[in-house]
Amino acid sequence: MNVIRLFAALCLAAALPAQVTSDRIQKAADAEPENWLTYNGSYDSQHFRQLKDINRENVSNLELKWVWQAQSLEKFEMTPLIVDDVMYIVQMPNDVLALDAKTGSVYWSYTHIPGKTNVCCGRVNRGLAIHEDTLYMGTIDGKLLAIDAKTGGLKWSKHMVDADGGYSLTVAPLVVNDKLIFGSAGGEYGIQGFIVAIDPKNGDELWRFNTIPRPGEPGHETWGGDSWKRGGGSIWVTGSYDPELNLTYWGVGNPSPDWNIDVRPGDNLYSDSVVALNADTGKLEWYFQFTPNDAWDFDAVQVPVLVDREFKGKQRKLMLWGNRNGFFYVLDRTNGEFLLGEKFAKVTWAKGLDEKGRPIRNKDFEPSREGTRSWPSVQGATNWYAPSYNHKTGLFYLSTWEYSSVYHKGDPTYSRGNRYVGSLPRGVWPNVLEDEDPGHGSIQALDPETGQKEWEFKMANVTESGLLSTDGDILISGSKEGHFFVLDSFTGEQLWTTSLGGRIAASPTTYKAGGKQLITVAAGNSLFTFGLKE
Repeated sequence: MNVIRLFAALCLAAALPAQVTSDRIQKAADAEPENWLTYNGSYDSQHFRQLKDINRENVSNLELKWVWQAQSLEKFEMTPLIVDDVMYIVQMPNDVLALDAKTGSVYWSYTHIPGKTNVCCGRVNRGLAIHEDTLYMGTIDGKLLAIDAKTGGLKWSKHMVDADGGYSLTVAPLVVNDKLIFGSAGGEYGIQGFIVAIDPKNGDELWRFNTIPRPGEPGHETWGGDSWKRGGGSIWVTGSYDPELNLTYWGVGNPSPDWNIDVRPGDNLYSDSVVALNADTGKLEWYFQFTPNDAWDFDAVQVPVLVDREFKGKQRKLMLWGNRNGFFYVLDRTNGEFLLGEKFAKVTWAKGLDEKGRPIRNKDFEPSREGTRSWPSVQGATNWYAPSYNHKTGLFYLSTWEYSSVYHKGDPTYSRGNRYVGSLPRGVWPNVLEDEDPGHGSIQALDPETGQKEWEFKMANVTESGLLSTDGDILISGSKEGHFFVLDSFTGEQLWTTSLGGRIAASPTTYKAGGKQLITVAAGNSLFTFGLKE
């Protein structure tokens, strides 16, 4: 660290605000909307902020305030934390930096150089957790790092998973009741998935839930033969938490191998499911499986959005879920009861859902040796990017893709640490999945009461951007070709747009620094921050 950086770090250490406790995180969305203390902004993961200095009346006056340029060409999927004028980010794959949230100036940086890695979809990291005065980051080579938020110094490092065996850590941990909760990626490598809680002081394990049940555990019987040993069930998007119920909710990834269900007969729990776990013990309270025996790589790695509102004339604690399989779901989050399921994109793999939400499968659209075209595509009708819920409009917003893939079934061969997929060997995965038409993307606004579309903003290309809505009646998003734009949250009318020149594959955030509201988003290999003209 040079003299200038050392001085900046000392200034940051002297000015660092009150510690970030679990209690502070719980209250932050209402008590301090100017901050962004968790990956999803709040325990309910609504990606909504009660800020309105920037609103639909003045958003046309947005201008670029600062840009921070990453020294990496890896895909930029990070969502920052903002704590009282300090922004904490991850430079791909595993460097941590503290920035002045007002100017983008660097206070300090910490560099981790990963060892051997096995990652399916880029050397990415989606973000950090903060507890008290310590930042936590999982690394793609399987370590958990504890970093001093004041100075950037490493407090401790612990090896959590076996990178040689295909495991990696890409998810931002969630701080709940003074525990760090996270899981491992690696679903394309035949891993055995899990969710774990650890002690933030030293990294000691406090509880573990196996997303692929071992012998003797409930759900193990849903895996034919010994297929559970290579079952997948990865975790790579941060879950949510309900403090009143003391339940934490996590979406679980695909079963392994993809695209060939013959080698893993059964429903394959808890892949493609949301699991509700007691935050103190890790005990499974309930689960809901969206796609049993998934043949298309749909996963259920989406953000669980928690909403308290009236539904069918009754006040309920709901979970809203736009699934990659093309269906929008409303569940009772106290017990997992299925309340509603409606298509939001073209779906051919299923004819519909039964009264309990189980898909009515269409066998004609399963992967085949010769190739079968089916909707949605292998990327899904939506994916991992964050949706948003707005209390003022009562609408659920999600990014969608409308296109298909040709799915081929092949014979998988397991080799530890190598890809374990059931597609024909016609090239390097995922090129074996043919996409003749790239399709198009859109932003949809759905009514949670009915699942019906209230409005749609169609795009020329597909989108990988998360969404953010605010009390200023605006909805913020981006596109794969780098357009960053703001919509009217009531009507979907475009109010403002600019081109950032790089792919947006992260969620925008809004915060206040120096008393002024700002909006920031990662695009290409840079972080762009906007505010109103002065």
